[in-house]
Amino acid sequence: MARAGPRINIPSNGNIQAYFVGGGIASLAGAVFLVRDGRVPGENIHVFEESDLLGGSLDAQGTAENGYVIRGGRMLDEYAHTCTFDLLSAIPSSTQPDKTLKDEVIEFNRTFQYHSKCRLIENGRKVDTSSLGLSWGDRFTLGMLCLTPESFIGTRRIQDYFRPSFFQSNFWYMWCTIFSFQPWHSAVEFKRYMLRLIQWVHTLSTLEGVRRTPLNQYEYLIMPIVRWLKERGVRFHAQSRVTDLGFKPYESEKIVERIRYVSDGVGREILVENGGLVFVTLGSMTAGSRLGSMTSAAEQDFRESGGSWALWETIARGRPAFGRPAVFNGHVPQSRWLSFTITFRTPTFVRLAESFTGNKVGTGGLFTFKDSNWLMSAVLLHRPHFINQPEHVNVCWGYGLFPDRPGNYVRKPMLECTGEEILAELCSHFRITEEIPSILATSTCIPCVMPYITSQFLPRAMGDRPPVIPKGSTNLAFLGQYCEIPDDTVFTVEYSVRSAQLAVYSLLKINRKVPPIYKGQYNPRVILNALKTIL
Repeated sequence: MARAGPRINIPSNGNIQAYFVGGGIASLAGAVFLVRDGRVPGENIHVFEESDLLGGSLDAQGTAENGYVIRGGRMLDEYAHTCTFDLLSAIPSSTQPDKTLKDEVIEFNRTFQYHSKCRLIENGRKVDTSSLGLSWGDRFTLGMLCLTPESFIGTRRIQDYFRPSFFQSNFWYMWCTIFSFQPWHSAVEFKRYMLRLIQWVHTLSTLEGVRRTPLNQYEYLIMPIVRWLKERGVRFHAQSRVTDLGFKPYESEKIVERIRYVSDGVGREILVENGGLVFVTLGSMTAGSRLGSMTSAAEQDFRESGGSWALWETIARGRPAFGRPAVFNGHVPQSRWLSFTITFRTPTFVRLAESFTGNKVGTGGLFTFKDSNWLMSAVLLHRPHFINQPEHVNVCWGYGLFPDRPGNYVRKPMLECTGEEILAELCSHFRITEEIPSILATSTCIPCVMPYITSQFLPRAMGDRPPVIPKGSTNLAFLGQYCEIPDDTVFTVEYSVRSAQLAVYSLLKINRKVPPIYKGQYNPRVILNALKTIL
């Protein structure tokens, strides 16, 4: 039997060396909290990223001429996303240095507010969403599910609780397309969303509760955070893929002593000195993403899932406390969907869409086609959405939750469609048919298939996701969407940022509390508004 190892005595923070595996928002936030709250010198912090681009899933790229690409966008809420706003309070605005990103986001959303006049569309007409379309049985089941302990729900799916008619209600169409839920997803995750974002229920049809960033989240969030960290000496190691962690041979404790990685095709190793800290982002919901073009469909070769999944599989082998990655990356047909980004260089589509919905660009939020075989949704983004976006150019982002089904007008599975075909399908649902040739000639639609995008919603059991600080760990923490944070909701920036804040504060024993999770279900006014809407 291996003997128990000695406790690590964490030295003064000026001597701590910290290593982040993954360059997404979780690692970047963790580095900010180490510097700001842990007083760790920036030059002692290392961030390893297997690609040459930081930001993880919060990415954006392109030009007006070749087309812009975003894989998705994240919504914010001042009440629910307390850790994210705490992070933003540390970073100066790129355009107004006397203000923080938090100040700027709040100010922007006071000026530009969502108020959708067209949330659902069916048969070429607006749907009246004043009623959620729930039966009394649905309402009862919703209430009972919210009161049921997670341990009783276990691995049950949403569809295990509700009748088929529930999935045809206005409530489900609006809720599932805002958050990307599928009937076969975890009932536990659905319950968490109902409780965590109950303050959104009464504005579900108008999306007034949604907050957003002035630009895409790569340019608006990632770039300023990276700049702030570089100014403080944080070291970034691009194209460096961490392949394994070496642990000291103690059964009762899990102490990382080596980090093995590949850079420039050469295997390398770092010795984690006594007191060194290691933060690992587990998995990736955008790993294996493939882009198409106007004339080609996105490739569907998912054999290579990415270094973050491979590392998790490696370190979890023989270590049950590190979770079960196969629960999340082993069910691609249940976790994938396809998004698309459209760059409009003439106003034709936008003008007709504004007339149809009643909303100017950037004010209406997501609109969903109920009768779409793909269950297609789209949003005309506030202009500009990119720093280099010309004034006359508009950007639209959308996605389909059922990409394996043939379209209503383009009789092919969405996964096999070119950007041109996806744009034609969108126009057809709007009944914009005569203008399709001119719109196709002056627009660029780029499809993006993501095999693991909702993998964090898949049914799971206790232990499938490891805690932020795994049992027995003294210098290792897990970050991101695949660690377990009780009561919080995955598929949010907040979840990643909260995991980083919990990890840093726990390992450094920082005498500052992580902002509590907002629980609107205990606010009488929030409950009353939700009940009025549901009933």
